[in-house]
Amino acid sequence: MTAAAPLTGKVALVTGASRGIGLAVADELRAAGAHVVRLARSLSDGTADRQTDVRCDVSDPDQVERAVASILKELGAPDIVVNNAGVFFIKRIEDTTSADFAQALAVNLTGPFLVARALVPHLIKRGSGHLVTIGSISDHHAFPGSTAYAATKFGVRGMHQVIATEVAKAGIRTTLVSPGPVDTEIWDEIDPDSKPGFTKRKDMMRAEDVAEAVLFAVTRAPRVDVTEIRMMPANYSARG
Repeated sequence: MTAAAPLTGKVALVTGASRGIGLAVADELRAAGAHVVRLARSLSDGTADRQTDVRCDVSDPDQVERAVASILKELGAPDIVVNNAGVFFIKRIEDTTSADFAQALAVNLTGPFLVARALVPHLIKRGSGHLVTIGSISDHHAFPGSTAYAATKFGVRGMHQVIATEVAKAGIRTTLVSPGPVDTEIWDEIDPDSKPGFTKRKDMMRAEDVAEAVLFAVTRAPRVDVTEIRMMPANYSARG
């Protein structure tokens, strides 16, 4: 392991890695020397230099089970697991359908649960590993129009914290990364630039900022456990 490539020889798995924050995290970890396994519904199975792509809907238990079995067979248990896949929309409670709510729960909460359930036991058995959960400012702050999204993000925060407690004595490190607004395509339909009270896209953080935070957390000395990182744009406009 070298300073230039601190993750050489490591395997990192990133969900929702075809775009946005997930893609940026995957690229950052790969640049740091890791072999990165990218999971996403829109990817096609394939391999490249230090990269394995697996098509997988993390909200589907069968697909997660098959993907994990394949990864364990080919690469072994990942050293780093980044639960990132998620959906985002803004709707007041009266406009949120049961289907909207179910989809948010399936992708944002059930998905991270299925991935963690499948992989954490292997990390415990090995006695090492790092579980990173990409949360949100909405996992600790309530915004109007975020009934479904906040329910899932508050939920994933709680789940992450319980897992952290359960694995604390097993040599597993855990980090919750909770960013504020990040300029990715999830904002395209919302168009925050046209809405008062929203952070303008030019003032938002970039996906690469979150990726750098993940890399920071997973490259600390073994004696250091970065338990949580909260990130905000310097010019933040809270919507209310």
